[in-house]
Amino acid sequence: MREYYIPTGPSETEFVEKRSRFIGHVWRVEGEEEARARIEEMKKRYYDARHNCWCYRLHEGGTERYSDDGEPQGTAGQPMLNVFQREQVENVVCVSTRYFGGILLGAGGLVRAYTQSAKDALDAAGISVVRRWVEMEVPCPYPFFERVKLEIASADGVEGDHIYTEQVTVKALLPEGAVEGFSRRMTELSAGAFTAQSVGETWRDLPLSR
Repeated sequence: MREYYIPTGPSETEFVEKRSRFIGHVWRVEGEEEARARIEEMKKRYYDARHNCWCYRLHEGGTERYSDDGEPQGTAGQPMLNVFQREQVENVVCVSTRYFGGILLGAGGLVRAYTQSAKDALDAAGISVVRRWVEMEVPCPYPFFERVKLEIASADGVEGDHIYTEQVTVKALLPEGAVEGFSRRMTELSAGAFTAQSVGETWRDLPLSR
Protein backbone atom coordinates (compact mmCIF):
# COMPACT_ATOMS: atom_id res chain seq x y z
CA MET A 1 0.00 0.00 0.00
CA ARG A 2 1.33 3.46 -0.89
CA GLU A 3 1.34 6.35 1.53
CA TYR A 4 -1.45 8.88 1.09
CA TYR A 5 -2.78 12.14 2.50
CA ILE A 6 -5.92 12.84 4.53
CA PRO A 7 -7.39 15.80 6.46
CA THR A 8 -5.93 16.11 9.94
CA GLY A 9 -9.29 17.05 11.45
CA PRO A 10 -12.68 18.62 10.73
CA SER A 11 -12.97 22.32 9.91
CA GLU A 12 -15.44 25.12 9.28
CA THR A 13 -14.56 28.35 7.48
CA GLU A 14 -16.53 31.27 6.10
CA PHE A 15 -16.13 34.30 3.86
CA VAL A 16 -18.36 36.75 2.00
CA GLU A 17 -18.01 37.49 -1.72
CA LYS A 18 -20.24 40.25 -3.13
CA ARG A 19 -22.73 39.71 -0.31
CA SER A 20 -22.93 35.94 -0.92
CA ARG A 21 -21.93 34.00 2.18
CA PHE A 22 -19.82 30.86 1.63
CA ILE A 23 -19.45 28.36 4.47
CA GLY A 24 -16.94 25.56 3.93
CA HIS A 25 -16.67 22.28 5.83
CA VAL A 26 -14.13 19.47 5.59
CA TRP A 27 -14.17 16.08 7.32
CA ARG A 28 -12.10 12.93 7.23
CA VAL A 29 -14.23 9.94 6.19
CA GLU A 30 -13.64 6.24 5.60
CA GLY A 31 -16.29 5.46 2.96
CA GLU A 32 -19.13 6.70 0.77
CA GLU A 33 -21.81 6.09 3.38
CA GLU A 34 -20.03 8.35 5.87
CA ALA A 35 -19.38 10.99 3.19
CA ARG A 36 -23.05 11.00 2.14
CA ALA A 37 -24.12 11.27 5.78
CA ARG A 38 -21.99 14.40 6.22
CA ILE A 39 -23.50 15.93 3.09
CA GLU A 40 -27.05 15.24 4.29
CA GLU A 41 -26.16 16.65 7.70
CA MET A 42 -25.16 19.96 6.09
CA LYS A 43 -28.25 20.04 3.86
CA LYS A 44 -30.42 19.76 6.98
CA ARG A 45 -28.34 22.26 8.95
CA TYR A 46 -28.37 24.83 6.13
CA TYR A 47 -31.81 23.97 4.75
CA ASP A 48 -32.49 27.62 3.94
CA ALA A 49 -29.32 28.12 1.87
CA ARG A 50 -29.50 28.50 -1.91
CA HIS A 51 -26.83 25.84 -2.55
CA ASN A 52 -25.00 23.07 -0.65
CA CYS A 53 -22.31 22.01 -3.13
CA TRP A 54 -20.06 19.09 -2.28
CA CYS A 55 -17.32 16.70 -3.30
CA TYR A 56 -15.50 13.73 -1.86
CA ARG A 57 -12.48 11.54 -2.62
CA LEU A 58 -11.84 8.08 -1.17
CA HIS A 59 -8.57 6.19 -1.01
CA GLU A 60 -10.19 2.78 -1.36
CA GLY A 61 -11.09 2.28 -5.00
CA GLY A 62 -10.17 5.85 -5.97
CA THR A 63 -13.82 6.97 -5.80
CA GLU A 64 -14.54 10.64 -6.59
CA ARG A 65 -17.94 12.34 -6.59
CA TYR A 66 -19.16 15.95 -6.70
CA SER A 67 -22.31 18.05 -7.11
CA ASP A 68 -22.97 21.64 -8.20
CA ASP A 69 -26.35 21.53 -6.38
CA GLY A 70 -28.05 23.94 -8.74
CA GLU A 71 -25.09 26.19 -9.56
CA PRO A 72 -24.15 26.38 -13.29
CA GLN A 73 -22.49 23.14 -14.37
CA GLY A 74 -18.77 23.01 -13.66
CA THR A 75 -18.66 26.07 -11.38
CA ALA A 76 -18.77 24.47 -7.92
CA GLY A 77 -18.32 20.74 -7.31
CA GLN A 78 -15.54 20.15 -9.82
CA PRO A 79 -13.47 23.20 -8.77
CA MET A 80 -13.82 22.06 -5.15
CA LEU A 81 -12.72 18.54 -6.08
CA ASN A 82 -9.74 19.97 -7.96
CA VAL A 83 -8.44 21.45 -4.69
CA PHE A 84 -8.17 18.00 -3.12
CA GLN A 85 -6.80 16.44 -6.29
CA ARG A 86 -4.00 19.01 -6.43
CA GLU A 87 -3.12 18.40 -2.77
CA GLN A 88 -3.53 14.62 -3.25
CA VAL A 89 -5.85 14.50 -0.23
CA GLU A 90 -8.13 11.46 0.02
CA ASN A 91 -10.71 10.10 2.48
CA VAL A 92 -12.17 13.59 2.52
CA VAL A 93 -15.59 15.16 2.05
CA CYS A 94 -16.13 18.88 1.56
CA VAL A 95 -19.41 20.80 1.58
CA SER A 96 -19.57 24.47 0.58
CA THR A 97 -22.81 26.20 1.48
CA ARG A 98 -23.81 29.42 -0.29
CA TYR A 99 -26.31 31.96 0.94
CA PHE A 100 -27.02 34.06 -2.15
CA GLY A 101 -26.44 37.77 -1.61
CA GLY A 102 -28.37 39.07 -4.59
CA ILE A 103 -25.37 39.80 -6.84
CA LEU A 104 -24.51 37.37 -9.64
CA LEU A 105 -20.85 36.28 -9.57
CA GLY A 106 -20.66 34.88 -13.09
CA ALA A 107 -19.07 31.54 -13.97
CA GLY A 108 -15.52 32.69 -13.28
CA GLY A 109 -16.49 34.28 -9.99
CA LEU A 110 -18.27 31.13 -8.86
CA VAL A 111 -15.29 28.94 -9.72
CA ARG A 112 -12.98 31.23 -7.73
CA ALA A 113 -15.37 31.41 -4.76
CA TYR A 114 -15.96 27.66 -4.48
CA THR A 115 -12.26 26.97 -4.97
CA GLN A 116 -11.46 29.39 -2.16
CA SER A 117 -14.13 27.85 0.07
CA ALA A 118 -12.66 24.37 -0.35
CA LYS A 119 -9.06 25.58 -0.02
CA ASP A 120 -9.79 27.61 3.12
CA ALA A 121 -11.55 24.63 4.70
CA LEU A 122 -8.67 22.29 3.83
CA ASP A 123 -6.08 24.74 5.16
CA ALA A 124 -8.02 24.96 8.42
CA ALA A 125 -8.33 21.17 8.65
CA GLY A 126 -4.65 20.53 7.97
CA ILE A 127 -3.12 17.63 6.07
CA SER A 128 -1.76 14.38 7.51
CA VAL A 129 0.23 11.67 5.78
CA VAL A 130 -0.73 8.02 6.28
CA ARG A 131 2.30 5.80 5.89
CA ARG A 132 3.87 2.58 7.06
CA TRP A 133 5.97 3.00 10.22
CA VAL A 134 8.43 0.60 11.82
CA GLU A 135 7.92 0.14 15.55
CA MET A 136 11.26 0.45 17.37
CA GLU A 137 12.40 -0.09 20.95
CA VAL A 138 15.69 1.10 22.42
CA PRO A 139 16.54 -0.19 25.93
CA CYS A 140 19.15 2.24 27.27
CA PRO A 141 20.60 3.63 30.52
CA TYR A 142 18.96 6.82 31.74
CA PRO A 143 21.94 9.10 30.91
CA PHE A 144 21.33 8.28 27.22
CA PHE A 145 17.57 8.93 27.34
CA GLU A 146 17.51 12.51 26.03
CA ARG A 147 20.09 11.77 23.34
CA VAL A 148 18.05 8.84 22.03
CA LYS A 149 14.99 11.10 21.88
CA LEU A 150 16.97 13.64 19.85
CA GLU A 151 18.05 10.93 17.42
CA ILE A 152 14.41 9.85 16.98
CA ALA A 153 13.46 13.43 16.10
CA SER A 154 16.41 13.67 13.68
CA ALA A 155 15.14 10.54 11.92
CA ASP A 156 11.65 12.10 11.53
CA GLY A 157 10.34 9.55 14.02
CA VAL A 158 7.46 9.72 16.49
CA GLU A 159 7.97 8.97 20.17
CA GLY A 160 5.67 6.48 21.84
CA ASP A 161 5.12 5.48 25.46
CA HIS A 162 8.31 4.57 27.32
CA ILE A 163 8.95 1.82 29.89
CA TYR A 164 10.80 2.88 33.04
CA THR A 165 12.60 0.20 35.05
CA GLU A 166 16.29 -0.07 35.99
CA GLN A 167 16.80 1.43 32.57
CA VAL A 168 14.40 3.12 30.16
CA THR A 169 13.02 1.44 27.07
CA VAL A 170 12.40 4.15 24.50
CA LYS A 171 9.60 3.34 22.05
CA ALA A 172 9.22 5.09 18.71
CA LEU A 173 7.81 4.86 15.21
CA LEU A 174 10.28 5.45 12.37
CA PRO A 175 9.80 5.84 8.62
CA GLU A 176 10.94 2.68 6.84
CA GLY A 177 13.85 4.42 5.16
CA ALA A 178 15.25 5.75 8.44
CA VAL A 179 15.54 2.47 10.33
CA GLU A 180 18.98 1.39 9.13
CA GLY A 181 20.62 4.75 9.82
CA PHE A 182 18.92 5.09 13.21
CA SER A 183 20.03 1.62 14.28
CA ARG A 184 23.58 2.40 13.24
CA ARG A 185 23.51 5.66 15.25
CA MET A 186 22.32 3.82 18.37
CA THR A 187 25.20 1.37 18.11
CA GLU A 188 27.70 4.18 17.58
CA LEU A 189 26.25 6.31 20.36
CA SER A 190 26.55 3.55 22.93
CA ALA A 191 29.73 1.96 21.54
CA GLY A 192 27.71 -1.24 21.19
CA ALA A 193 26.32 -1.18 24.75
CA PHE A 194 22.74 -1.10 23.49
CA THR A 195 20.97 -1.41 20.15
CA ALA A 196 17.68 -0.45 18.53
CA GLN A 197 15.24 -3.30 18.03
CA SER A 198 12.49 -3.51 15.39
CA VAL A 199 9.37 -5.02 16.98
CA GLY A 200 6.73 -4.62 14.27
CA GLU A 201 5.07 -2.37 11.70
CA THR A 202 1.95 -0.20 11.65
CA TRP A 203 0.06 2.26 9.43
CA ARG A 204 -0.59 5.62 11.04
CA ASP A 205 -1.37 9.21 10.11
CA LEU A 206 0.82 12.11 11.18
CA PRO A 207 0.24 15.85 10.59
CA LEU A 208 2.29 17.12 7.71
CA SER A 209 3.94 20.48 7.19
CA ARG A 210 4.23 21.30 3.52
